[in-house]
Amino acid sequence: MTALAHTFKANPHWLPRAPKDALAHIPGDNGLPIVGNTLRMLRDPVRFGTRMVERFGPVYRNRSFGETNIALLGPEANELVLFDRDKLFSSEQGWGPLLNLLFPRGLMLMDFDHHRADRKVMSVAFKPEPMRHYATQLDAGIAAQVASWGGRQMRFYDAIKKLTLDLAATSFLGVELGAEASRINQAFVDEVQASIAPIRVPLPGTMMRKGVRARAYLIDWFEREIPDRRHGAKGGNGEDFFSQFCRATDDDGQPLSAAAIADHMNFLMMAAHDTITSSATTLVMLLARNPDWQEKLRAEIATLDSQVPFAEQLDRLVLTEYAFKEALRLMPPVPSLPRRALRDFEFGGYRIPAGTQVGIGITWTHNMPDIWPEPTRFDPLRFTPEASRGRHRFAWVPFGGGAHMCIGLHFATMQMKLLMANLLSRYRIEADPSSGAAWQFFPIPRPKDGLPVRFVPLS
Repeated sequence: MTALAHTFKANPHWLPRAPKDALAHIPGDNGLPIVGNTLRMLRDPVRFGTRMVERFGPVYRNRSFGETNIALLGPEANELVLFDRDKLFSSEQGWGPLLNLLFPRGLMLMDFDHHRADRKVMSVAFKPEPMRHYATQLDAGIAAQVASWGGRQMRFYDAIKKLTLDLAATSFLGVELGAEASRINQAFVDEVQASIAPIRVPLPGTMMRKGVRARAYLIDWFEREIPDRRHGAKGGNGEDFFSQFCRATDDDGQPLSAAAIADHMNFLMMAAHDTITSSATTLVMLLARNPDWQEKLRAEIATLDSQVPFAEQLDRLVLTEYAFKEALRLMPPVPSLPRRALRDFEFGGYRIPAGTQVGIGITWTHNMPDIWPEPTRFDPLRFTPEASRGRHRFAWVPFGGGAHMCIGLHFATMQMKLLMANLLSRYRIEADPSSGAAWQFFPIPRPKDGLPVRFVPLS
């Protein structure tokens, strides 16, 4: 039995896949036998999407990652799928075939009422008071590590990945850095790598086996910690995300089960560090390539009051936020979003049957020249209120949209502003023109060379 077939058997409420002949009326290209178009997509998703649209239009049939799917491209498609007014699309059944062995029952793999109820409980950890606590911790952790980066060349992706993993361990889990935090961090790395493993079953010696074992270790760790976290016995002052989440209750005053908390924490910890690692790397690369914008952000940061912690002045970093948004446009940390159609629907002149795997192309939409003139150019001013006026609200969707809008988007923006404030107030970022020239786009973009950079101390 294939991993995909096993996934459907283990989830009897899932719809069966649409029969192949049910999609024959939709133009497209299934690619090579067995692998389909997977390798072409992995190599360059923007180029692949552009060529497919040129041949078939913005609705096309494609076979990749072992399944035939229908691509729906453009802001109107984003709105249809993400806003999902009529509850046509399942996120659980969209992501499940890829992630169910590693991140089952995570927030992104839930639908409708169940998703809404768990998200409401989790949102308590992202309210203003906890966010202020996270900001103070993040600022101290970032400052401590960034202070050692000056005067040498380094692979930025590796450095920022370590930093974000450490910050996730302290701010999210309330775990002191050391052997335990290192093992937890490595387990998350193993899970993410397994998510794109070519062998999708946990056979001995495979990445998937390593990832499944990492998940088992993490779930066991979370479940052992939960009783103490509920009563404030661990986690320092209990203000870390994990401890707050353990104490949170639903509308009936009931906490989530230990199993639910463990599944959510397993997913959120992955999302908390890997996406910000990718986005921070993109922004540092773009600032190295655009020293004029680097100076503009540095000048903005220089206006902050040196006697007041950065964490208390983040609202003043307007240009820095625009630059972050532009980095997310050029290199969204999640290049595409899958869903499964629960009922027949029509889009772009085609009837698409229930059971069809559909996907929207975020990277492709972010490069549409009729929406983003000169789309490859780094221009943060695209996000001023004046420039944004009249733009389709689903033309920029790096955090998704609708009910599944990323719950941590404000946390990510806060962390990025703190990183830029600490970096640009100390250093000038330099890199060779070839640095970051080639990227691996899936599961989350990263530069193949690790982005070598130099942080030159300011005089």
